[in-house]
Amino acid sequence: MPIPAEIRLKRAERALEITFDDGAHFVLPAEFLRVESPSAEVQGHAPHQKQVVAGRRHVGIIGIEPVGHYAVRLIFDDLHETGIYSWEYLYQLGLEQEGRWQAYLRALAERGLSREP
Repeated sequence: MPIPAEIRLKRAERALEITFDDGAHFVLPAEFLRVESPSAEVQGHAPHQKQVVAGRRHVGIIGIEPVGHYAVRLIFDDLHETGIYSWEYLYQLGLEQEGRWQAYLRALAERGLSREP
């Protein structure tokens, strides 16, 4: 599994920029990372328990903390901080960003929810 060669927090752009050692490069918006948080609060304990997190259009990342040699914990300005983003999960999010984003937008629409706070 590729590991990050560089991780940069782009505060103004509200994004995390990651370059992996295999050359893959992703720019992951904070909103996307927040609504796809690997935390139990968002993912639940089974696939059917995943929550649709609305109102996070303007969320930012205020901190990044290393977790061993395998992950980071992101701290968002809405005070969500329980997600541990493994290298594998960040890579997967980068590869699947467009499909996951479209599924999220559909889920919001189906529930009558908005990205706006």
